[in-house]
Amino acid sequence: MQLVFSDAQYWEDFLPLTFTRPVAEMRCGILTFSERWQKILGNTEVSYFTEMYLQDKFKAPEEKESLFLVPNFIPTESVIQQIRDLKQGEALVYEDELVAAKINMKGFSLHQIEKMTDIKEDLIFFKKPKDLFTYNHHAIDFDFDLLTKGKSSQGLSATNGFLGDKKDLFIEEGAYIEFSTINTKTGKIYIGKNTEVMEGCHLRGPIALCDNSKFNLGAKIYGATTIGPHCKVGGEVNNIIIFGYSSKGHEGFVGNSVIGEWCNFGADTNSSNMKNNYGNVKFWNYRTKSFEDTGLQFAGMIMGDHSKTAINTQLNTGTVIGVASNIFKPGFPPNLVENFSWGGLKDDEKFRLDKVYEVAERAMARRKVALTEQDKAILKHIFDEY
Repeated sequence: MQLVFSDAQYWEDFLPLTFTRPVAEMRCGILTFSERWQKILGNTEVSYFTEMYLQDKFKAPEEKESLFLVPNFIPTESVIQQIRDLKQGEALVYEDELVAAKINMKGFSLHQIEKMTDIKEDLIFFKKPKDLFTYNHHAIDFDFDLLTKGKSSQGLSATNGFLGDKKDLFIEEGAYIEFSTINTKTGKIYIGKNTEVMEGCHLRGPIALCDNSKFNLGAKIYGATTIGPHCKVGGEVNNIIIFGYSSKGHEGFVGNSVIGEWCNFGADTNSSNMKNNYGNVKFWNYRTKSFEDTGLQFAGMIMGDHSKTAINTQLNTGTVIGVASNIFKPGFPPNLVENFSWGGLKDDEKFRLDKVYEVAERAMARRKVALTEQDKAILKHIFDEY
């Protein structure tokens, strides 16, 4: 059966992270929302109900019987069973919002739904970018159990120091860890396939280091942190998520933040995650076109895909950086750095689109990934419309 991931009303609230992807393709915990649900439901036929300009890259639903799902929540075992038990024309509702339905996508209409059942349990729902790092420890715990059940971990070399319970550490095949310290007393630690934890690193869970990524020499990693696939991370990080294919390879601090794909941090880039007056942090909301109170004392930055900082860049608490922005001018950039900013300051000229493609092609080639015509069309739409 076709699994249809719906952005529902959330796509705009997750900008700039969703400028280049549907909600289902964001990463939190160890997996993306899409990967998590496919693992739970055992369904590999996936499509997306998303923005039109994204549908060339992310397959639109076929007109047939489908499981329609809002993906951005962590389910309980009973809710998973309720989803599996849905019959044609039935739906599940959480806090007055439809989250799952068995319907036919031909002539898609909610009028097909004949029976709605309220989910009574409290669910962890991700509604804004700050929720991704705020609830990341719950997602790591869920994914850790989902991915490691019935499997055996690779052993930990005796050169490492270890604190905690070994059942809370899982090391996939091909991972390399030597002369580092691992602490699972504060949370589970998952080390993916073909990863490397270089000498002198300190890991304090919960942490997910996904496939083909590495922690550079002497990195200090506080949980809850997720480093997606094909990343390099050094310096000090605390409670961050990197979706994948990005580098923060040098010294400098980033905390309580979400970073997209194909981003790069120049050496000694630092991002504040707490205001000097200890007040709540605000993030820009693209839907309301205003800065909104996160309700959090600790909140750092949100960075869209293909953005970069120069060496010694300093970012204020609550900075939101758009897609393909280049920050290199002296001083603190504003708390909203626009898409394609060339410099990072307000009203700076735009990074030329042909040069955006050129840089993206070079960066992606280093990971043996091609910039496709679909990728270019998405970037052009963002350039023209936003």
